[in-house]
Amino acid sequence: MIKRRTLITAAAATPILMGLSMSDSKADTPTSNTLKMTLKYGDVTIELRPDLAPLASERLRTLTAEGFYDGCQFFRVIAGFMAQTGDPSNTGMGGSKLPSLPAEFTDDASFLTGTVGMARTQDPHSANSQFFICFAPATFLDGQYTIVGQVTAGMDAVQQIKKGTGSNGQVQDPDSIIKMVVV
Repeated sequence: MIKRRTLITAAAATPILMGLSMSDSKADTPTSNTLKMTLKYGDVTIELRPDLAPLASERLRTLTAEGFYDGCQFFRVIAGFMAQTGDPSNTGMGGSKLPSLPAEFTDDASFLTGTVGMARTQDPHSANSQFFICFAPATFLDGQYTIVGQVTAGMDAVQQIKKGTGSNGQVQDPDSIIKMVVV
């Protein structure tokens, strides 16, 4: 009889222990929609837009929490348009090991100064880890690229990122993200 009760008690406690274990792992998952990106010119605050792009917002939050963006260069920077980063190979051809994201285009917001968009190839469903920050309004991108966030502080630091040359904006000796964190 004692053995049976012990097993029943242990079986009854298992869901509680499993629940504690599951909630502990959730605590490790970042939930804030605010990112802080440190550049040599100062800190930049980015507010993610899960209301517009829940999958892309989760991707940036996850990769930021993993330290993925630390040291990534702004390899493509076009004056008056945007600065692109998020490729650890710093070539514009790389990304994370996670699968590509589906497009999350919207008509509810526009690419304005400080808008953060997901970079992609010609395939609209190819965004992965690379993103860009607009130096100025770029409404011609509306409905063609995913808006994932907005710079809410530190746009002066973004504007100082070293600009590239030529039509593709390739940068010689580019600036880098020193550190990027979820706050």
